[in-house]
Amino acid sequence: MVRDRLKKSSVSIIAILLILILIVLPTGYEDAAIYKGTDRVRAKVISTDESSVINNGLIQSGEQYCKVKILDGKFKNEIADAVNMLSGSLEADKIFQQGDVAHVVISYSKDKILSIMMSDHYRLDKEAILAGLFVLLLIGFAGKTGLRAVYSFLITILAIWKILTPAYLKGANPIWWGIALTAFLTLLIIFLVYGFDRKTLAASSGALLGVFVTCVMGCIFTDAFKIHGAVMAYSESLLYAGYQNLNLSQIYMSGIFIGASGAMMDLSVDITSAVNEVICKKPNIGWKEAARSGMNVGRAAMGTMTTTLLLAYSGGYIALLMTFMAQGTPIDNIMNYKYVAAELLDTVVGSFGLVTVAPFTALTSAWLLTKKK
Repeated sequence: MVRDRLKKSSVSIIAILLILILIVLPTGYEDAAIYKGTDRVRAKVISTDESSVINNGLIQSGEQYCKVKILDGKFKNEIADAVNMLSGSLEADKIFQQGDVAHVVISYSKDKILSIMMSDHYRLDKEAILAGLFVLLLIGFAGKTGLRAVYSFLITILAIWKILTPAYLKGANPIWWGIALTAFLTLLIIFLVYGFDRKTLAASSGALLGVFVTCVMGCIFTDAFKIHGAVMAYSESLLYAGYQNLNLSQIYMSGIFIGASGAMMDLSVDITSAVNEVICKKPNIGWKEAARSGMNVGRAAMGTMTTTLLLAYSGGYIALLMTFMAQGTPIDNIMNYKYVAAELLDTVVGSFGLVTVAPFTALTSAWLLTKKK
């Protein structure tokens, strides 16, 4: 009993240490900020002036002038004039009203404000509340398991931001770095679920074999479909920012198996837990029979998992589909369109990985968990 508690405690300690290491790990781009010599703070809108705003139906351009009270930073409590630039884009533009709290960028020289640009509505406080409620719900429902899920969530975010993103910007091979990070996160997250146990090795093996299949299929069919990585949002902006050496197509390929890896981990853990439960109830069961039980669980789960991927990938393209329908675009044109083909590639190749995860995990978990210690 004491030994089990020590193992569980060590799992949490390892996770916390890793989170702290990732937090302090430099990305190498801390000095690349375009906001040098500025103060980025909150400001409350006292009044607005829309006399210079040009309205063209839904589109607005020109400038909105705001009088704001600065809430943070070097010029706290000062009242000053700010400008909200409107470019005529519904996606990018925002209109402020009296009483709004905005995120502003203050350009200054010594103790004098040179200009204040309205950046966006301030949302960090609401985001913190939402995240806090999620953490409380997760821990309240799942207890220590929920806490470890929070650890894995934080580690995944930090690893992508502190390791993968800087590596891609520096020109590292996206496929190999994507596989390496996915393998690391798979092993770590499943380790946080099972701890020091054979189930960790069994579930990780099945998930990583599925990731490998997804990687190979994604590379082959991205070339076959002639999909360029520029289909990813903001990818062209990245090229124009001075990163023309980046291979966007390979980054897109890595995104296919990275995006599907979470569902693969989920399925592999489900199958491993089911096989382990069968073995606990029937200790003398053979590995072939245990594998068949795992396959049965995998068959039941695969039907919903593939639909989960479809909904996850296509949810952001509802407006695009509505546009096609409103224009009366033929279905063959829609299916052949580059963005639709890219989503289809994501979904089907990710589903290939899921289908292979089930037998891989059933075999690895049955073979490993039926073996005597």
